[in-house]
Amino acid sequence: MRSLLMAFREFRYENKAFWRNPAAAFFTFVFPLMFLVIFNGLFEETQFFVPAIGAFAVITACFTNVAMGVTISRDQGILKRVRGTPLPPVAYLVGRVLHAVFVALILITIVTLAGALFYNVDPPSNPGRFLATLAAGAAAFCALGLAFTALIPNEEAAPAVVNAAVLPLAFVSDIFIPSDHAPEWMQTIADVFPIKHFAQAMLASFDPTFRAWSPNDLLVLGVWGIAGLVLGIRFFSWEPRH
Repeated sequence: MRSLLMAFREFRYENKAFWRNPAAAFFTFVFPLMFLVIFNGLFEETQFFVPAIGAFAVITACFTNVAMGVTISRDQGILKRVRGTPLPPVAYLVGRVLHAVFVALILITIVTLAGALFYNVDPPSNPGRFLATLAAGAAAFCALGLAFTALIPNEEAAPAVVNAAVLPLAFVSDIFIPSDHAPEWMQTIADVFPIKHFAQAMLASFDPTFRAWSPNDLLVLGVWGIAGLVLGIRFFSWEPRH
């Protein structure tokens, strides 16, 4: 119970620090809307791009930001100093993950409202499936974000390494363009990774007539989430790398 309370205190601290940097907070919420406007303007497939950009926003908050933020904290010695405080290390990480999920919830709300107000896209037709998809995706990508820090050599390399892992897959995983337009070998590669399954589950949650909702997508997300958790426990480092 004490660790849980301290995790919520860490969440409150992370939240305050986030909002005290208005420039970072502003662009965090503007980027998904910018992508939504650009891709809808180019392709005019609003029913596809609202859930797709919503999925990308969650991935950004839960994977990209977690991987880069924790790496920066590690290399600046913050993680090492945390272990010398009364704050349990697990509570610190849980607090950061809770903040990432909180930001993801705000982002998906903004994208959904923008889709409804400006593009006449109906909200998710099945709230239960939508929430299950959102929970599975957020949990999986947070776990993968923590595990991925083991592959990032230093804080300077963090943006390049993380974006190199996410952006190529996003282009063939029903995020920026429908994967039907990709060659078959690219679709086969995308099927292995969680981004496509999360995007497809989100798309089916918004419009089941566009694509049937499949629990197999959540199963793949669960497998990747468990793998991320196991690898994170095994290889996560609290010490700066030199």
